[in-house]
This record gives sequence, C-alpha cells and structure tokens, in this order.
Amino acid sequence: KFFECLHVATMKLVTLVIWYSPVGIVFLIAAKLVEMEDLDAMFEQLAYYMVTVLAGLFIHAFIVLPLIYVIFTRKNPFRFMVGMIKAILTAWGTASSSATLPLTMRCLEENNGVDPRVTMFVTPIGATINMDGTALYEAVASIFIAQYIGQTLNVGEVIIVSLTATAAAIGAAGVPQAGLVTMTIVLTAVGLPINEITLILSIDWFLDRFRTAVNVLGDAYGAGIVEHLSRNDIVKVPEVDMEVPKEQRNGFHNAESGKDKMDTRM
Repeated sequence: KFFECLHVATMKLVTLVIWYSPVGIVFLIAAKLVEMEDLDAMFEQLAYYMVTVLAGLFIHAFIVLPLIYVIFTRKNPFRFMVGMIKAILTAWGTASSSATLPLTMRCLEENNGVDPRVTMFVTPIGATINMDGTALYEAVASIFIAQYIGQTLNVGEVIIVSLTATAAAIGAAGVPQAGLVTMTIVLTAVGLPINEITLILSIDWFLDRFRTAVNVLGDAYGAGIVEHLSRNDIVKVPEVDMEVPKEQRNGFHNAESGKDKMDTRM
C-alpha cells in the first residue's frame, strides 16, 4: 500500500508539472525578451541558428548516414529510407523515438526485410542511446549561446563541446525535448551559463521533431547494417508445421464421439 500511495502521489505531481510547465516556459521566455535591447536582431540570430541546425540534420540524414550504410552493405540507402517513411513521419509528429519504436520495428521487418531478431535487439538499444540528431543539436546550441553572450570558444573547448554533447545525448531519454535537460551538462563543461537555455526554448519544440526523425533513421540504418554483417551467423529458424497429423485427428474425433455417446446415455 505504501508503494501504491507513493506511485499515485508521484503521478499527481508529474501531472501538475505537465499542465503548468507551459505557463512557466512562457514566463521564462518573457523574462528573457524583456532583457533584450534589440528584438529584431535576436529573432534574426534565432533564424540563423534554426537554419544551421536544420542544415546539419539534413546533411547527417541524407549524406552521412546513407554513406555509412553504403560502405557497410553496398545497398541502395534511399530505397531503405523510403521503407522507413511511416516511422520517420511518426517520429516527427510525436517527437519521441520511444513512442515510435513499435512502428520502427514494423517498417524494418515488413518493408526492408530485416530479421525480427535483429530489430528486437538493435532498435530498443538505438532508441535509448543512439541520439545522433540530439548530439548535433546540443553542440550547435552550445556554440550559439556562447556567441550570443560574446564568449569565444577555442579549438579545445569546441572539441569538449562535441564530446560532451555526444555523451550527454547517449544519456538523454527518448521523450520530447529531453535534449534540453542534458544540454546543461554541455554548457557546464565549457563554463557557459545554464540560464541562457531560455534563448532557444521558443523554437526547441519545432527542432525537436526533426532531430527525433534523424534519431529514428539512424536506428533503422544501424539495424540494417547489423543484419547485413551478421547475415551468415543468423541461424534460420525452421517453420513449425502447425497442422495436426491425420492419426491424431482421427483419435481426437473418436474420443469426442465416445464422449458424446456417454453423455447421451447419461
């Protein structure tokens, strides 16, 4: 009963946070807008930031990932990508790789012919730790915040941002806007103020959908590569003949007939 009560109390607290968080976000953004002297310049910088993130995600999704897939499998990566369209669109709509996981597995198995054992092993791991879109986003966001406050990052700090963003993305949950939580680790690593995250809150919900779609696409390519590399090691499971032998069917019918006769006599 104690744990049941604790569960109910926790869920009520989470529900309150979910319902009131938009109000808090509005006031955070409003406070940041009041501090700004030139709103036009700020909106222009946000536009450049958004275009930079989208360009990076586009290059990663349509050049880097397909190139890796071609190198390992020697197959057409775009035909594979077309088979994942439903999962990619669902990821864009839900902004959650975990919520898209069942559809990702179905698209891999039905459209791209990936072995179910590979999908059941690779995709859950990918939905948990393979957040390449999130890592790219966090790195760009950190550099944008540094430039906005007038802090110049040297080569060593840029490398630290890249490595920390990769590590933080691995620990990010597959839920909407989880990258904002782990971004605090990246900002702290190079001495940037955490409260400057409010600069990108207003457009994060939009960018989150694109980076989630890239995450799901990366999971799918990973499953395809794993299946190709292990195709000789995967043991084919023979199909089980579910048809009942004729002798057993006759025995079953005879037993049923005897039972019916006994019921009639009774």
